[in-house]
Amino acid sequence: MICKHKALFNLLVVIAFFLSCGTTGKNTHASNTNNKQNVSNMPDTAQNDGLLESILNNYPQYFAEILKNRNDLNVQVIYTQVNRGANGRPILQNHYFNVNAARYYYPASTVKLPIVLLALQKLHEINNTQVTPNTTMLTGSAFTGQSDVYNDPTTPDGRPTIAHYIKKILMVSDNDAFNRLYEFLGQQYINDELKKKGYSDAQVIHRLDIFLSEEENRRTNPITFYDSAGNIVYVQKEQRSNLKYNNRNDSLGKSYYSAGKLINRPMDFSKKNRLCLQDLHNILLSLVFPEKVEASKRFNISEDDRRFVLKYMSQYPTESIYPPYSADTINYWPAYCKFLFYGGSKENPQANIRIFNKVGDAYGQLIDAAYIVDYKNKIEFFLSAVIYCNSDGIINDDKYDYDSLGLPFMKNLGQVIYNYELKRHYKNKPDLSPVLFTYDK
Repeated sequence: MICKHKALFNLLVVIAFFLSCGTTGKNTHASNTNNKQNVSNMPDTAQNDGLLESILNNYPQYFAEILKNRNDLNVQVIYTQVNRGANGRPILQNHYFNVNAARYYYPASTVKLPIVLLALQKLHEINNTQVTPNTTMLTGSAFTGQSDVYNDPTTPDGRPTIAHYIKKILMVSDNDAFNRLYEFLGQQYINDELKKKGYSDAQVIHRLDIFLSEEENRRTNPITFYDSAGNIVYVQKEQRSNLKYNNRNDSLGKSYYSAGKLINRPMDFSKKNRLCLQDLHNILLSLVFPEKVEASKRFNISEDDRRFVLKYMSQYPTESIYPPYSADTINYWPAYCKFLFYGGSKENPQANIRIFNKVGDAYGQLIDAAYIVDYKNKIEFFLSAVIYCNSDGIINDDKYDYDSLGLPFMKNLGQVIYNYELKRHYKNKPDLSPVLFTYDK
């Protein structure tokens, strides 16, 4: 990612540095609540099978209250067993606990996963050999609420690139990095492409961690790509989306704070992002095993792109040189953003286990979708879960039950399913070398 700059490019970056400094937003994900929600085109029925219920019932010390209050907590779990045929090809078997796409939850930072894949897809579609994930991308502004990016101090040479934004998203769930990819893609492209791939109920219609109007989120910034000599190689003008939003009636909580005032009614989320657990789970499946998805539903990315995403999904912040997360172990510990299996623990991860995942949290909602592998014991499985951690039902009061409820649940769930997998009979052990990576540090 390091490139030699010529005079023109140096001048561009130096001037631009004084206009706008790149920022590194920490992860802020999103939330959900246990009030009535309705989505007109979905049946309000939960999907269950006996296996997950049975496993959870075997650990009452962890899950008794969860099972008792499954609907109030809006707990949903998808567990996919991976069996291998004699030829090594994966055979997937899904198991469900209380999964219900009609019960809305705000997806928080989990929407970043499809945005990462769509950004790589759009680069491929631009079909310009000079425009790659590592090409310098400068972001301008053309409408209210927009901001410029002319440099990135977390890179070795100050250049903002799509590859570097992706690293930030996958390792620490950086919000500003997500917003820059949202602006590169444009709202219309994002949602049109998700619909083409079969995710017709998904909506990604706003930036994260900044509060903009609907019109401001429809509009995305002008963007220019430069080569190493400072020559313009691709220009994307400001875009405006004409997307027709899905007709939704999604509300969360019993009340919420707005501008310091308590509003005694559920908070309206009908024009917020939407990505149900099944869609999130399927997007992860399609990344790990693209051959299990019909071609029209795959993200159009190269094998190098796919491996790049998998590498940085599983790399710990403490293994990162650029961005320099390894120098900040107070804020970024080894298992940061690995809710399933580790919860909020700051312990060192097990050397034989890697977790390829994307988390989200906000408004009391905790979400994680993960592909978990154990190289030593030759096991692999997918696990996705959501839980609502807001016992007082008030949104935006910053009183959530992450530490006492959500993170322990995620940790226990991940470890219980892992232990179940350790004992499960594998007729053919998987070859996990395709997901074995050399990390940056």
